[in-house]
Amino acid sequence: VQLVESGGGLVQPGGSLKLSCAASGFVFSNYNMRWYRQAPGKEREWVATIDTTGTRANYLDSARGRFTISRDNAKKTVYLQMNNMKTEDTAMYYCHARYPGHNDGYWGQGTQVIVSS
Repeated sequence: VQLVESGGGLVQPGGSLKLSCAASGFVFSNYNMRWYRQAPGKEREWVATIDTTGTRANYLDSARGRFTISRDNAKKTVYLQMNNMKTEDTAMYYCHARYPGHNDGYWGQGTQVIVSS
């Protein structure tokens, strides 16, 4: 099983980034997908979830209206489009796969996002 995130980098406040997470080794379309993030000195926090079909999504309050989670089951990839970014979005971003009804799942290795002028 592998989840490989990409797309992180340095962006100015107000800018945009699109993260990708490519999955392999499991039936991607059967798993709900999530993005989490962890800022320096803070606990990991949930950012967004998308269901198996891509029809329902939920967001952290501070991300709602700025971030969009999406997925392409044919490409086995989940995305996080981040717009109007803020310095407080600076963190390591991780994708996570969880089978519905299960408590555990799979993690990626993370991609670093830095929002700074």
